[in-house]
Parts: sequence; structure tokens; C-alpha cells
Amino acid sequence: MASVDYRSLAGDILQGVGGEKNIVSAAHCATRLRLKLRDETKADTAAVEKLPGVITVMKAGGQYQVVIGDNVPTVYAELGKITKLTDDSAADEEPAPKGNLLSRFIDLISSIFSPVIWPLAAAGLLKAFLSLAIQLGWLDPTSQTNVILAATADALFYFLPLFLAVTAAKKFRTNQFTSMAIAGALVYPSIVALAAKPDAVSFAGIPVVMMNYTSSVIPILVAVWLQGYLERFLTRVLPSAIRNFTTPLLTLLVMVPLVLITVGPVTTFAAKGLSAGIGAAFTFAPWLAGAIMGGFWQVFVLFGLHWGFVPGMLNEIATSGHSLLFGPLLPAVLAQAAATLAVMFRTHNKARRAVAGPAALSGFLAGITEPGIYGVNLPLKKPFYFGIAGGVVGGAIVAAGGTGATSFVFPSLLGLPAFTSVGNIALLFLGTGVAVALAFTLTFLFGPREAEAAADAGTSVPGTSGDKQAAAEPVQVSAVPGVEVLAPVTGEAVALADVQDKVFASGAMGKGLGIVPADGRIHAPITGTIKAAMKTGHAFGIKSDDGVEVLVHIGIDTVQLQGRGFEAAVTRGQQVRAGDLLAVVDLSLVAEAGYDTTTLVMVTNTAQLQNVDPVTEGKLALGDAAITVQI
Repeated sequence: MASVDYRSLAGDILQGVGGEKNIVSAAHCATRLRLKLRDETKADTAAVEKLPGVITVMKAGGQYQVVIGDNVPTVYAELGKITKLTDDSAADEEPAPKGNLLSRFIDLISSIFSPVIWPLAAAGLLKAFLSLAIQLGWLDPTSQTNVILAATADALFYFLPLFLAVTAAKKFRTNQFTSMAIAGALVYPSIVALAAKPDAVSFAGIPVVMMNYTSSVIPILVAVWLQGYLERFLTRVLPSAIRNFTTPLLTLLVMVPLVLITVGPVTTFAAKGLSAGIGAAFTFAPWLAGAIMGGFWQVFVLFGLHWGFVPGMLNEIATSGHSLLFGPLLPAVLAQAAATLAVMFRTHNKARRAVAGPAALSGFLAGITEPGIYGVNLPLKKPFYFGIAGGVVGGAIVAAGGTGATSFVFPSLLGLPAFTSVGNIALLFLGTGVAVALAFTLTFLFGPREAEAAADAGTSVPGTSGDKQAAAEPVQVSAVPGVEVLAPVTGEAVALADVQDKVFASGAMGKGLGIVPADGRIHAPITGTIKAAMKTGHAFGIKSDDGVEVLVHIGIDTVQLQGRGFEAAVTRGQQVRAGDLLAVVDLSLVAEAGYDTTTLVMVTNTAQLQNVDPVTEGKLALGDAAITVQI
């Protein structure tokens, strides 16, 4: 491959598939250039397959996949230099994520809110402490100090449409500065002032129902979604000589009045209706609503469904000043943390205990339960169930007292001040205390103890999204003669020819094997340097000091998940030892999305080596020899 001219290869591929106008979008994974074509009949597949540097061509999942191998990022970069295809604003449409409407909605919400969730939590925590300081008389609410601190805490929430405009623009492939301008108009002081007056408002004779869009969520998301369609239409029809400035000009002229006249009122009324519905449920049977939220919240977290509640919570806070939906989450989260803490005291497994301690602390202080769920409670099952039981009882008690959160914080001990202003504070502490005590006691008395030997295999503590420190110590393996590529995960070996992927199964990428993983922690199979690390966390290329090049590809066609369910633990250029953690993957999420979880381990420079002999069947434990290589 060293003699391949990648600029020429990119140009030849472009010509072979029918030119730039025949390509809707372009992306790449660890080995393939993934093109979405308008008309596949215009592509000369035979000619593309004959190009030097191209291994083969596949057509799957609505994509035209040009298999190149480890050098695909270089070809993709060269393609970006001669086209606008790798620019986010270039594609006519983004491939729709797979799954049902609920899965697609969760993916949309998570991708838009993820970049701002931590700043939101931080600002919410500051608001909570300011509220507590004023309640205790530590801070004068009329002081200039409070004005400055309040502005610091409130700014993100007040101008939330501006922040969401940026993240939504990336998701909907629009010009983010035009999106921000639309959001800026919604929170412009004159518009806010119009909403505060009882006088009738009109635009060009059309009546406008004015709303206060500060802190709002849904209007800007819908506006940016519509903006994408308008921008792409204008880009197609406007002459190139005036397109650059007339596209944003016309977009602003159309979108801002459109939002104020139609989208804003409709979506704001809908949001208020949702908030009213939630409030009615808590009014009708608050204990039942609290039990459901308290019990199922950690299940929602487990499947990533909790993102779908964020807009409702934020809208509830924006419209009524507090969120009743938020109240039962405090006992739910602390109960799960308590179960994790009980495991730390009960288990004899040192590896499990090393994870449980920090995970419990994270849950109690920061409200981050993923380390505890994925690394401790869920693998042991009973602690997870006991945590849910605590959440059910505690959530019912707290909701019966009418507890709500006045700001968006992660439910935790540090976020407690946000829960003390609304509802019966005695029932808040009683419900939370009962939840913690119940989860801890049940886990401590009836949870599994685990023997010390369980840690020996190195696989008894499955991966968690926050367990990188616990995984820093590499798996110890016995020294063996020759160069061996180790199993990166415990599982069942599968012959490469039986893998459900034409390119991998053909051996075109090199010899290797598949492993059906038993857990979600994927480790380095060899000592060397990370030469490729996909942002999606699903594939890694490692080159050993001996010159052996290994590709670890987690799942088949999992690039389509766009990183959802994957968390990389290494970056390109990093030195790793055999057994170091490469990534953590939520196998249940991958399987439920319809993808094969088989993890591929291949020696991609097989042709340059004397012999590559992979295991083809049987059970493999983490660290077992999976491929024997003769250099």
C-alpha cells in the first residue's frame, strides 16, 4: 500500500461511483469508505474494485462500501480536499439512524443534549447552593454579590436556546451561526419584553401569540430541524454568485417570523400540556407516580432512555419553576449507590471491591450511577434489583410529599439543595433514607459474596463507562514463545469464514478470528502503539514493536451506531500493553439495535508475515493465545 497515490485513488473512486453529484454523503469506518449514492446504477463497481489500494466493494445497509483497509482515513481526507463531501454542510441528508421511532428519538435527544449536560448540571448545582445560602441567611438576595453569582448560575438556562442551537445544528447539518442567530432572536430583549406585555402583537398583519422563549427547549429544536430543509433547498436553487450571503439572509427572514407565528406557540403550548399532564399524574396518585419513576429510573439509564425525559424536565422547570418528575430521582439514584456500597463491604472479590468503592462515591456525591450499574450491580443482578426496590419505596414516599427540583441537577447529595424548596422536606429525607437503607440492607444480607478466585480470570468485573482507572492495570498473562495475539475478551471463538461479513470472512483484511464476547470490556490483544482509534469507539488498529499489525473490530457494521453504546479508553498514538483496556461497549444496546456483537481480531499485514495461525473454535478466556504469528 505504500506505493498507492491516495489523492489519485480518491479521485478515481469519485469518478468510478458517478462523480460528486451522485454522492449524498460520505463517511468512513476502520476499513471502509462508506458512500450513500443517489443512483447506484451509475457506479462502475468492477472498475472501482480494480483500483490499486481497493480491496473490494460491498453494498449493504443502503451504503456503497469501498473496502480499503487501514489507510481509509487517508483516502477520506484526500476525498475531502477535492470535494465538499466530508463537510457537514455538504450532504443533502444524513442517513437516518436505525431502530424504531423511540430509539431514533432517544438518539436525537442524547446527541443534542450530551455536549451541554455537564455544564447544565454544574450551573444547576450552583443555583441550588445559592438558593440554600439565601434560605440559611448566608447571602443577602439584594446584594451585588448575589446578582453576579445568580447571573453566573442562570446564564446557561436563560440562553439555553442558543446552546441547543449549536448542538442541534450539528445534528441536523445546518449552519450553526444561522441557527444561533435564530435562537438569539427568540431571546432578544425586545421579544422578551413583547411577551411580557398584555398588548396584542402582529407581524405584517398576522396575529402573533407571544411566548417567553428564554430557557425553552422544543421551539429551537424544531426551528433548526426546519432550517435544515430550507437551507438545502436554497443551496440548490440559488445562483452560486449570491448563494453565500443570500442563503442565511433568506433563512433568517423566513425562520424567525415562522417560529414566532407558528412553531413557537404550537410547541410551547404542547410543552405546557406535557408539563400539566405530568403534574396531573402526580396530583391524582403521587405515590404511584413516584414509585414508577423511582423504580424505573435506573432501568431507563441502563437502556439510555433517560435522555428522553430531559426536555420534559427542563420544560417543566421553565414553565412552573420546578419539576415534580425530578423528585423521585433522588431516592432512586442514592438507592442504587447504596447497593453498590453494600457490595463493596460484602464481596470477597478484590477486583469487584476496587470498582465498587469509587462507583458508590460517584453515585452518592455526583449522581453518576453508570459505573455502579455496569461494573457492580447489574453483573451481580440482585444488587441492581434491590436498588430498584429501594427506589420504588423511596420514590413513593418522596412523591407523596410533593417534592420537586427547582433546577436541573444530577440527583445526589451535592444536589440536595435543589430538592428542599418544594414539598414536604421531612418526607423527602424519610423517603431518601428508606431507599438507601432498604437497598443497602437487602444487598448486604442477601447479595452474592463472590469468592476471591472469581477475580483470577480477569473477566469477573465487566466494563463500565466510568471504570478506566480500575482497568489501568493490564491483564497478566503467561510468557509464551513466539509472537502471540491474545484474546481481547472472553467468549466463543468463531472461524473467520463463518463471520457474517463478506469482506472479513473472505480474509481480504488478513487472517484472524471472531469472538462472541461474554462481556463488554475489550482489551488490547498485543503490546504496541495505537495506530487507529475510531471516534465511534468500535475499532482499533495496533502495531506491535515486532511489526505485527492487528485490527480489533467490535461488532459487525456497528459504525452505524455512531458511537452510541461505545466508550473508547485509548487514543491514537498511545502506547498500550497486552491486556490494557481498549473500549467498553454496551453489548445489550448493540444487540437490541440489531447488530452482531462478534468482535473481530485480524492481523492486517498477514501477507508480509511467514505464518498466521488463528484459533477457529472453542472457548477463549481473556488473555488466551488467539493467533500465533511467525514473523
